[in-house]
Amino acid sequence: MTEQIHTGGCQCGAIRFRIEGTLADASVCHCRMCQKAFGSFYAPLVSVRDVKFEWTRGEPKRFQSSNAASRGFCENCGTPLTYEAPDGMAIAIGAFDNPGDIVPIVQWGVEAKLPYADDIPTLPSHATLEDPNAAPFLQTLVSYQHPDHDTGVWPSK
Repeated sequence: MTEQIHTGGCQCGAIRFRIEGTLADASVCHCRMCQKAFGSFYAPLVSVRDVKFEWTRGEPKRFQSSNAASRGFCENCGTPLTYEAPDGMAIAIGAFDNPGDIVPIVQWGVEAKLPYADDIPTLPSHATLEDPNAAPFLQTLVSYQHPDHDTGVWPSK
């Protein structure tokens, strides 16, 4: 059987990681600490407890968010990367090169779930360039974000 390989990193590319093995326990956490750490409605995370994990470029700076857990992030671009507790580490699903491959199977911290979170899928949906007022501006943007996957080529600024 072939080992699964997963890679990812932060938005600017200063931090990259590689995982060998089958990922499990993907979740979203609605607790207030996760909302603050991700600046979002919830934190999508996957455990790396039972896989081979390595930082291949750089390593996150950490913030001790409670007496039991710390949060890793890129100090250059601010990308949230880890939740680290005594029982192991979890990685932000959005930091993976192929986040669509990792499907959450449980929600935690639902007592703090924002009241409108379940209604988001019912909102009208549009592609980015469908906004006629924003499209001309958006078409001129040049991304300095590190591309998904290591190519050996870094974005120019």
